[in-house]
Amino acid sequence: MHKTELIVALDTRTLKAAETLMEKLEGQVKYFKIGSVLFTETGPAAVELVHKRGGKVFLDLKFHDIPNTVKGAVRNAAAMGVYSVSLHLSGGAEMLKACAELEKRPKLWGITVLTSIDEHDLFRAGFRCGITKTVKQLAALGRECGVDGVVCSPLEVHILKKLHDGKLCLVTPGIRPAAAGDDQKRAVTPAEARQSGSDFIVVGRPIIEAEDPAAAAAAVLKDLK
Repeated sequence: MHKTELIVALDTRTLKAAETLMEKLEGQVKYFKIGSVLFTETGPAAVELVHKRGGKVFLDLKFHDIPNTVKGAVRNAAAMGVYSVSLHLSGGAEMLKACAELEKRPKLWGITVLTSIDEHDLFRAGFRCGITKTVKQLAALGRECGVDGVVCSPLEVHILKKLHDGKLCLVTPGIRPAAAGDDQKRAVTPAEARQSGSDFIVVGRPIIEAEDPAAAAAAVLKDLK
């Protein structure tokens, strides 16, 4: 049976809040996402915290720059011992190849189209092919250039699963319990993400902002079984 892993987003403003959350989730969650808010506040200390508590880090800084700059950033992330990093597939082939060719590197997970973006947003940003075609094109570029996985909405997972036959790890944010509602325009429930074939789901606010984060995480994990 296909297994879907949970990544909890440590989208807290302070290191202390991140540590408190991890304490509550101890024994349940193995993977944690560190994004730009926490990293710009605490730097590598956030990564060290997760490693100290036995977790694995998805460093979600969405690198997008000239090839040599992103290659250097990924090299530095590797030195910190993170499990995976994110980088924008729209950065182009040379940027992606420069990172993939590093001898020692974390998993490279390429960003396709952010889950906060809908068709209108994408069109206004200058992409004229629509979300589905844009995601397919970017994922194909990523695989061609050596990335290990792609970050996409669960709404595109089944398409990419079929096209790439398990050759790309599929990471899906925008996961929300059925009753939740916020700025994620292309969100689905944990169970729907599992059924569509997600390898990892990323969950933030529904766990972080819950009165009982441990119970909220347990409910998500139950949905993934």
